[in-house]
Amino acid sequence: MTAEVQRYSLEQIETLELAPGARHEELEGWIPALASEDELRDALEKAFDYRGDVAITTKSGEKIEAFIFNRHTGATLADSWVQYFAPNVAEKRKLAYDQIARLEFTGKDRAAGKHWEDWVKAYNERKAAGEKNIGMQLEATD
Repeated sequence: MTAEVQRYSLEQIETLELAPGARHEELEGWIPALASEDELRDALEKAFDYRGDVAITTKSGEKIEAFIFNRHTGATLADSWVQYFAPNVAEKRKLAYDQIARLEFTGKDRAAGKHWEDWVKAYNERKAAGEKNIGMQLEATD
């Protein structure tokens, strides 16, 4: 028995249902309770996925504006850490979970409201209007 190969035209391919983009929680402005180890771990996972800056207050009282880009989850809070960039600091920095007293989602979430479906809709509208060489355009940041 042979498998039948379905062939699609370019127009058919463009109208196929696409997998939806990732949905992100609206975390902008959120200050999570960090009363338990699980709450701290959960909040830092969300901070890692967040597309904006967060304000970290350490147990020593230092306040750090940061963009978290990496993390390691160890067996204990002391073995777990986040890695971040801070404004006006050239090098990456690392901070252990057990040093964090407070976390605030302060920066604008750059991914908020920017879903794949929105882009596809805009693309199809521009194509229907006859526009050529349509591609993703980066938006200016604040």
